[in-house]
Amino acid sequence: MKKLLVLAILLPAFLALSGCAKKQEQEELQPITMESLSTPTNATVPAVTDTKITPPQEPSLKEIAPLPPLPPQGPYKPNNTDIQTALKNAGFYKGKIDGTIGPKSKKAIEEFQSANGLKADGKVGPKTWEALGRYLNAAPEQTKR
Repeated sequence: MKKLLVLAILLPAFLALSGCAKKQEQEELQPITMESLSTPTNATVPAVTDTKITPPQEPSLKEIAPLPPLPPQGPYKPNNTDIQTALKNAGFYKGKIDGTIGPKSKKAIEEFQSANGLKADGKVGPKTWEALGRYLNAAPEQTKR
């Protein structure tokens, strides 16, 4: 019953709207006759004074500035070598930088976290890396903090 009621309302509305659209199209699209083409209109056409056409110039390689590199997507995730290097520069890691997080590296991470007021869980998360990342490119410290 509801479907029939909706159909009874929508069908006349659709027919009325489609009829209006056709009527508008017919009003806008009137046939062009030879008489309408020869009759002058009120529109003015600007006079052409310069007929010389110059093609657009392409910029030279010197004029094109290089684009800056795109930033990495999402937060930076350091690799193990970065972590060991930063720990060594901060004075917390004395071992060889081999890219392996073993017991010495974990102990150094925990000591760094404790010294910097972070939760000492031995994992380098965003907060730990925020504090530790400053030491990645710094000069190595001689003594532990």
